[in-house]
Amino acid sequence: MEKDKYVGIAKVGEKGQIVIPAEARKMFDIKPGDSIIVLCDKEKGIALVKSDVVEDLTDKILPKGEK
Repeated sequence: MEKDKYVGIAKVGEKGQIVIPAEARKMFDIKPGDSIIVLCDKEKGIALVKSDVVEDLTDKILPKGEK
């Protein structure tokens, strides 16, 4: 398995919280306080995306100053 596609296992706690493995946090520059968007598809699974990625994409689609 390629190392850039698998970095660890996250356990789900009693409150439904997960800990993102340190290597994944480092790879994606995830720091305490960052917001993560949870994308779900019943057939394909769950994806976690840093919110700033979506914000950057939104800025490209809807540049500031346009109405």
